[in-house]
Amino acid sequence: MERIDQLVRMKATGNPVELAKRLGISKTKLYRTIKTMKALNAPLEYDCSMQSYIYVKTVGFKFGFFTKERKENHTFLPG
Repeated sequence: MERIDQLVRMKATGNPVELAKRLGISKTKLYRTIKTMKALNAPLEYDCSMQSYIYVKTVGFKFGFFTKERKENHTFLPG
């Protein structure tokens, strides 16, 4: 998704066949990913004149895993 987002922002996805090839995935997987992005409220559309997916509204995108600091209050007593 992050790579698709980057290409959409650059308006450089190409058509769906080109995009799937560029990403090394099937067209079916590309369409599933786009469907998921839209379900997450991405205002994503394909623009025929630009030959690219575009965002029709300005949005931000952040996706991924990160570690969180855990504060633990454990007192260990020698056994």
